[in-house]
Formats: sequence, structure tokens, C-alpha cells
Amino acid sequence: MQALHFPTYGFRLKSSENKVHIFDVIRKKFVVLLPEEWVRQHVVHYLMAEKKYPKSLINVEKQLTLNATKKRYDIVVFNSDGSIHLLVECKAPSVPIDQNVFDQIARYNMQLRATYLMVTNGLDHFYCKTDPRKEQYTFLRNIPDFNR
Repeated sequence: MQALHFPTYGFRLKSSENKVHIFDVIRKKFVVLLPEEWVRQHVVHYLMAEKKYPKSLINVEKQLTLNATKKRYDIVVFNSDGSIHLLVECKAPSVPIDQNVFDQIARYNMQLRATYLMVTNGLDHFYCKTDPRKEQYTFLRNIPDFNR
């Protein structure tokens, strides 16, 4: 897999049915290693190792319904009160981060109401803080570390 702009992590990989699988520590199972999954797993490990987010507050690949259409978000980090602290949209490294990607995470966030958003293809990362009252986003250099 392609080198990404994240620290190096010790992933558990296995080969099965002529496909490579990577162990997802959040879902507690091996999943097929596709380019987007490679990015997603780097983000999960980055959040835990560098930003100190507890594994227990991280959720991966869950369904949500938008305008009667079923969608799946990539990563959500909850606050201890159950509200959403961070919503992450992951794309494969070959997918450019463009307005369509920002529109997608904005649509998801209309329902989820996360305080912070992160969009990444593993090579380019964008972070912002939301202000629902003003309906605007402030771009940041990074997302905050976990605050106990």
C-alpha cells in the first residue's frame, strides 16, 4: 500500500481468499484492505496514538439516514455525554479532496452535529471547527488533543 502522511503504525495484516485484510481495532475484526480502508486505519491509529482519543469513544463505519437514503460515515469520535466531538471523512489517496468531499461531510454533519470535522485522503488533511449558530466553519491547523 501507498505511504501516507501519517506516522508509521504496526498494523496486523493477513491474506485470505486472495485478498489482504487489515485488523480494525475498533470493529475488532479483519476487513479487506482497500485504499480507503488503509487511510481509515491510519486515522484511527493517529487519533489514539497521537491525539490520545480513547478507543472506547471511537466509532467506525456506521450507517446514518439522510433524506431517506442510507449512508455510512467513516469515523466518529464521541464526547463522554454522547454528543459527537469529531466526524472524519476518509477517501482513497487517489481521490482528490475537493468541494464534493466537503459537501459530503457537511451533509453528514447536518444530522450528526460534530464540533470538529476532518477530511483526508491520507496525503492531504483538512480540519475545521463548526459553528452551527453562524452556520460556518473555521479551518484549523489540526484537531485538538483529547481533553479529559
